[in-house]
Amino acid sequence: MDDILTINTGSSSIKFSLYRDERPLLKGEISAIGGESRVKILSGDGSILLDDGADIRGFREGAAFIAGWLKDRGYSRIRAVGYRIVHGGVRYREHCPLTEELISYLKAISCLAPEHLPQAVEVMEEFSSHLPDVQAVACFDTAFHRDLPEESRVYAIPFGFYREGIMRYGFHGLSYEYVTEELSREGIPLDRVIIAHLGHGASMAAIRDGRCVDTTMGFTPTAGLVMTTRCGDMDPGVVLHLLREKGLSVDDLNRLLNHRSGLLGVSGRTDDVRKLLAMEGEDERAALAIRVFCHSARRFIGALTAVLGGLSTLVFTAGIGENSPQIRERVLEGLGFLGIRLDRERNLANERVISTGESMVRVMVMGTDEECMIARHTSRIIKERR
Repeated sequence: MDDILTINTGSSSIKFSLYRDERPLLKGEISAIGGESRVKILSGDGSILLDDGADIRGFREGAAFIAGWLKDRGYSRIRAVGYRIVHGGVRYREHCPLTEELISYLKAISCLAPEHLPQAVEVMEEFSSHLPDVQAVACFDTAFHRDLPEESRVYAIPFGFYREGIMRYGFHGLSYEYVTEELSREGIPLDRVIIAHLGHGASMAAIRDGRCVDTTMGFTPTAGLVMTTRCGDMDPGVVLHLLREKGLSVDDLNRLLNHRSGLLGVSGRTDDVRKLLAMEGEDERAALAIRVFCHSARRFIGALTAVLGGLSTLVFTAGIGENSPQIRERVLEGLGFLGIRLDRERNLANERVISTGESMVRVMVMGTDEECMIARHTSRIIKERR
């Protein structure tokens, strides 16, 4: 049996997993690349194989470390590598084999995701040098949103910019694909579904009859919901004001909107929801940050329900969505008019279904697994190429 290696490159980390028939043999991560790096690798049953500090100064070095560790441990039956690519631009709208032409294109559009694409390209190039005869597949976070109707995709600026590729792309697509596939496997209709991916990055997608018809992230992952360190939707006039009146450079503005805003920006203390919840009783800004976050999520649930013309299922997923009953309850406050009835005991127990039997809307908590989705796509694509 052959193994599939999945690679998920972040702005300062590389997550990797090794799958066999959708069963993880191991999962690992190199975190804080370029800083106080750490490598943690777990076996499929959760036992620790490695957990130690490391001096990983760059992404190529990180990829070389992973390739070397796998080789030293005897994992020599890797048949394919699947890569998560955050952005496919206007040209790549479906998952596909990795080619030199694709890598060149990703380099050319790196300005669309400057904190993800350059790192991903370095990792892909390094792995290809260590595994030159292994098939590789690119899996795009934007692919799930490729069928967005134009009224959801187009920004109301001169139309020529749309022709140049300035449009709503949407992200977190691999997470949404995984959740929709799991819903389908459970026989849950995909007629009018909202998936709330609430993690470090947060977004929502509106699914009608299995297809995404609207989503909160846009041209970049900065748009939409308030996030842990990203601002989410904001009046563009604020950006102009910061540039003109405050003298911020483009780099300063990027750091502000993507790394110093959101929960961190409002609280001034932390971007960790758990810490903010623990602090809110004695820290007014911590409490305000939580209220802002939940208000943002509630507002988008209402908006996407209007787009769908109603709601049958609402799914919470990702780190905050899966693990914070307090946030889920607060997000749902005031949404009874949509037919949502929360079962507080089920919610506190993190059960699969947290709505009451009388609720007109099924509310669920589901784990997401982007790496498993990458493995599924990679397996499918290499089989099609036989």
